[in-house]
This record gives sequence, C-alpha cells and structure tokens, in this order.
Amino acid sequence: MTRKTYAIVGLGLLGGSYAKGLYDAGYEVIGIARRQETIDYALAHNYITQGSTNAADVAKADLVILCLYPKLMLSWIHENKQYFKKGAIVSDIAGVKRNLVLPIQEALEDTDAQFISTHPMAGKEVSGIEHADPAIFHKANFIIVPTKQNSESAIQAMMDVADILQFQHISLLSIDEHDRMIGFLSQLTHVIAVSLMNTHDNDKLVDYTGDSFRDLTRIAKINEDMWTELFLFNKDILLEEIEAFEASLDAFKIALQNDDEQAMKNLFIQSTNRRKKFDKKPGKS
Repeated sequence: MTRKTYAIVGLGLLGGSYAKGLYDAGYEVIGIARRQETIDYALAHNYITQGSTNAADVAKADLVILCLYPKLMLSWIHENKQYFKKGAIVSDIAGVKRNLVLPIQEALEDTDAQFISTHPMAGKEVSGIEHADPAIFHKANFIIVPTKQNSESAIQAMMDVADILQFQHISLLSIDEHDRMIGFLSQLTHVIAVSLMNTHDNDKLVDYTGDSFRDLTRIAKINEDMWTELFLFNKDILLEEIEAFEASLDAFKIALQNDDEQAMKNLFIQSTNRRKKFDKKPGKS
C-alpha cells in the first residue's frame, strides 16, 4: 500500500513538531506557511520534504493537518477548500471544538474531503518553528473528536498519526465532552495561573520564590492572541468552571476564617487522593 503524503498547514511550534516527527518517520511531508523564511528554515533543518507559501499545494496530500488558530482556520477552509485532493482527510490541532468542527464539516460538504478533529495535549511556553520538537508528544495524550460524519477509516488514520508521533495515550471524545474536559483541565488552569501572576506587582518577589510558585505559574507565560480566541470559543463552559473554582476557593476561605482545622485537613486529604490518580502512567489504548 502506498504510504500517505502529509501536508502541514502552519509551521509554528506544533505544526513544526508534527512535520519533523512525520519526516523522521520517513513520510513525505509538505509544509505550507505564509512566510518563505519559515519554509526555508523547515527545509534546511529537515522538517519537511517540500514546502510552499501557496495553499493550492495541499492538493498533493492524502492527509492535511491544519495547525492554525481557530478563526484563521475557519477562513482558510472557506478560501482553500477547493484544493483538497479527492478523498483527502483533513484534521486540526485546535483546543476548542463545539464552535469549530461542525462549521468546518458543513463547509466541506460540497467537496470530497473529510474533516476529523483532534487535539494533541502537548506544547511549550514558547512559539515558533525554531522551538519545534516531536519529543513533546512522547509523554502526551492525543484526543480524537469524531462526529457521526466521520468514517472508521478517518478515525484510524488519526490513530496512525498518533502512533507515528509516539503519543503516550489515545482517547476518543465527543465534541461536548472535549470542550467540557478542556475547560477544566486546560483553560481554567491557565486562568488561575494568569490570575495568580497578576495578583501582585513586585519585582522583588523573584528573589524569594520557590518551586511551588514557579510550578503553579509556568503556564502564565501565555500567547495572548491564541488563548483569547480559545477562551471566547468556549466561553460558556469556561465561565461555569471559573464559578466552580470560586466556590471551591470560598469553601477553603470559610474554613480558614473559622479556624476549622478539620475542614482544612479534609480538603488537603481529598486533594491529595485525587492528585495521586494523575501520578499513574496510562498505557496506550
């Protein structure tokens, strides 16, 4: 059977990491980017086998992965959907799904391409292809978000991508399940980190801080353009999660105000037991 040709649209941190991982595995990888400098870098460092600033070159690919911000991805699809190869599988890496997947699938109804959404739970606090590294996937989770419009072969194709890139664990979630889960595990945690970092403006604090503060605020170094889009695309769920966190914080505050040692200990015991579950290393499924 002929090996698939992949196209990566958007060669930033994650797009570059996808490209490099697929290239190193021996696949034909076409890189599509807006700037020729990005293409030149990717070619010089063996991230891709060929590159272009012309979106029409996705016509050469069996599987296209869109590594674009949500708003840009929607407009890119509408402007370039005519270029997809007959029978092509199109996917993404976006951190939100409800307001993205169905509009894209609807836009592709008049084509022979099939869109199936995924979310690699990996990244760094830096951006740009110069920081790309497929090793970021090796301990990460990979989520496939199929709809009733997706075929089993499309789901399998994305499982194959996850295996090639050596993700540690593969899950299948519905659109709603994904956005609910990501609202808590990712978006709320970023809100907390940003809010904690913005609580005090004191340059001297850096001279006294320990690992706990560094660990809690690592993700406060944040891409303001991308995360603003992600938060607004998932606004209703994120607001619910913020309110749930506020209630949890209030419960601790009340225990502290009332000198309720047992209530505080119970909260510590509960959090410790719940955190232990995250220390377990899941196998592939």
